[in-house]
Amino acid sequence: MNNIQRIIIVGIILVGVGIYLYSNSRVLDQKGGFSTTTENYPLAKETETIELENGDSYNLTASIVRKTINSQEVKMLAYNGSIPGPLIKVPQGAEITLNFKNDIDVDSTIHSHGIRVENKFDGVPDVTQKAAKQGESFTYKLKFPDVGIFWYHPHVREDYAQELGLYGNFLVTPPQKDYWAEVDREEVLFLDDILIENGKIAPFSKSIVDHALMGRFGNVMLINGSDNYKLNIKQGERVRFYITNAANTRVFNFSIPNIRMKLVGGDNGKYEREEWVDSVVIGPSERAVVEIWSEENGEYQIVHKTPDKTYDIGMIAVEEYPVTVSYFLIARTNQDLIDSLNPLRALFSKNPDKTLNLTIDMMGGMMGNQQGGHMMPDGSMMGGNMMMGDSNEKIEWEDDMSMMNTMFTNKTLKWKLVDDATQKENMGIDWQFKKGDKVKIKIFNDPDSDHPMQHPIHIHGQRFLVVSTNGIQNQNLVWKDTVLVQNGDTVELLVEMDNPGDWLIHCHIPEHMESGMMSKFEVL
Repeated sequence: MNNIQRIIIVGIILVGVGIYLYSNSRVLDQKGGFSTTTENYPLAKETETIELENGDSYNLTASIVRKTINSQEVKMLAYNGSIPGPLIKVPQGAEITLNFKNDIDVDSTIHSHGIRVENKFDGVPDVTQKAAKQGESFTYKLKFPDVGIFWYHPHVREDYAQELGLYGNFLVTPPQKDYWAEVDREEVLFLDDILIENGKIAPFSKSIVDHALMGRFGNVMLINGSDNYKLNIKQGERVRFYITNAANTRVFNFSIPNIRMKLVGGDNGKYEREEWVDSVVIGPSERAVVEIWSEENGEYQIVHKTPDKTYDIGMIAVEEYPVTVSYFLIARTNQDLIDSLNPLRALFSKNPDKTLNLTIDMMGGMMGNQQGGHMMPDGSMMGGNMMMGDSNEKIEWEDDMSMMNTMFTNKTLKWKLVDDATQKENMGIDWQFKKGDKVKIKIFNDPDSDHPMQHPIHIHGQRFLVVSTNGIQNQNLVWKDTVLVQNGDTVELLVEMDNPGDWLIHCHIPEHMESGMMSKFEVL
């Protein structure tokens, strides 16, 4: 099929989809959407850092605020009145109580992302708890077994609530002083984007999730909730950044040109070996820990660089100051982590215990939610890979078909996790493991599906190593809870099943999760 034929087919399908949506009243009904008014809501305030010790309690409230973005005042959601929510610092091994209250306009929970919590406090509605309705509360008891940067966010209508600002970090500090290299200061950065239309945040429906094809890309870039982020540091000052990608779907390629940058950690702690890098690719919900150092004063842009475009997303101002010599210029080898992983290395080459395929049903979702089957049962108009043609792009950096993306909802398509052995999909998958199992999971992102794109796959309650990508063994390991599986790639994970309970595995693009791309597994 040539490109002209493909475009004609896509056009015909779009017309058919439009007619179908209109005739079945499945278009986004703005009258049934969330309010966008900012009247009578308080201004968002600065983010606080809260240091808690073992046994402490802390109150966390989700509420509606107003905030200025892109020179316009918009309605947003906040934890304790700030975007991001409070930075909660706790020592490794501590156990705290988090008293959550929901004061926003949708049901909510707290999911402590990446933390191996007790199952009943994982914050998943209808799996581990009932969602808190407006005015209701829920108490979480959280223990922090791992060092690193983690985050908290809702697990109900994330496409809306997280997009509007409900996210915050946990920073778990190590007992040993040399776990990380010595630095002069630490900074926490949330990368995000938001979609602004006509001076307001693009509307959301209460009943359906739109932008289900590619996820909701924003057109305004944010760092720590601001579109004009600036950090002042001193010449020669060593700075460690803990970076989290809170965007719904955008992959960030984080860089600070003309400043040396060292990658030292990921989702759940440090790498085996620190590496000098020019940039770091961070998928939705992934984290990266980097350290910077500049001998020269001046202004340096923080950028997000794609193959086609470079965004200035923030700025670092380095003021003149006497430079001191430091061992920061040495990329360390973390022998303690290497030694701790040695008993697992023999398992890296074993055959996969489970295989997941990532794919999509573009048209079947319209009928499948009630009856099963496709809109066009013989599939004669569907073709193969109709959305992407013969593209070899590994990452979709932008929404380059926004009309189609907006049109498709969680009612009109179906994103899929498919168990290769049983062909069961999504919540029909019924994996069971035992505590202590070391499970190798192979994930294949089908490049011949109707719309191949990257997927950040998140596993709840456990941690894993990415042992290989496309058959090439990973030479620098870090414990993770989310992996960005790019278009056409096959990744192999070794998962430590150490935490009993019912847990989720899902795509962390919320529009994809709401469109089915989620399954459950049990650790006995």
